[in-house]
Amino acid sequence: MVWEITRPLRMPVPRGVDMAGFRIHGDGPTLLRAIPHPAVTVAITIGDNRFEVRDPSGRTHSSSLALGLTGNPFAVRFEDIECVQIRLSPFTASAVLRLPLAELSGGIVSLDDLWGRDAIRLSERLHETRSWPERFALIEATLSTRWCDDHRRAAPEIAWAWHQIIASRGRFRIEHLATEVGWSRQRLWSRFGAHIGLTPKRAAMLVRFDHAIHQLVRGLSPAQVAADTGYADQSHLHRDVQEFTGTPLTSAAGEPWLAVDNDAWPSSNAAETGQLP
Repeated sequence: MVWEITRPLRMPVPRGVDMAGFRIHGDGPTLLRAIPHPAVTVAITIGDNRFEVRDPSGRTHSSSLALGLTGNPFAVRFEDIECVQIRLSPFTASAVLRLPLAELSGGIVSLDDLWGRDAIRLSERLHETRSWPERFALIEATLSTRWCDDHRRAAPEIAWAWHQIIASRGRFRIEHLATEVGWSRQRLWSRFGAHIGLTPKRAAMLVRFDHAIHQLVRGLSPAQVAADTGYADQSHLHRDVQEFTGTPLTSAAGEPWLAVDNDAWPSSNAAETGQLP
C-alpha cells in the first residue's frame, strides 16, 4: 500500500477538532484493522470508492461514518480510497453530531443517518474540490455550521474527570474521581457514561492503552512500555493490547493505521488529540 497523508496548515476550529486527508493505493482490495483511540472519529469518503467496515455484531457499513468512543477494533475493507478523517473530542462531537455519545458507544453510525442529505452533499463537494486546503476549509465551515450548544454542554464535573484521565494518560486513580468532584460514584458513572459513552474506568483503560501502543510503535520494548505507562506487568500490557486490537502484542505495533499515526496526527498520539471541550 502507498499512503498519501495531508495535514491542514493550522489547527482547525471549532476547538477540539483535528483532521487529516488520506489517499491510500494498493494492488487490490485491502483488509485492515481500525484500532480504537480516545476520540470520536468521522470518516468522510471522497469519490465513488467506499470503506466497508464490519462492526462487532457482523453488520457491514459502507458510507461515510461516525465511530464513537469504543474499545473495539473494526475490520475495514477498501480499494484505492480517498477520504478525510476527523477526530473530535467528546464535547465537540456532541455539538456537531447533535446526539449524546452514548448513542455511538461501542459502534458505528452512518453519517447519512445523522446528517441526512447534508452528508451526501458534503462528500460530493469534497470530490469537486481538488485542493486539500479548500477541502479542509469546507469541512471546518460545515462543522461550525452544525455546531449546536444544546448538545455540547456537559457538567463541569464530567469535563474535569475527562481531562484528568487524559492528562494522566489513563493513570488517574478512578476511585478518587467522584470524591474530587463531590459526587457519588453512582452519579458520576451514570452522567459520565451518558455524555462520554464509556465508564470512567473504561475511558482510562482506553487512554492508557492508546499511549502504550504508540510507545510500542516507536520501538520501545514491552517491558519498558509496561513500566512507563502504569501496567502491573508485561502480561497486563499484553492482555490490554489483545483486547483493544484483537491481535497479539507482537503484531499489533505493526498495524498499518498505527504506523502512519505520527504522520497523520503529528501533534501527539491519539490520547492527546482533541482533548479540549
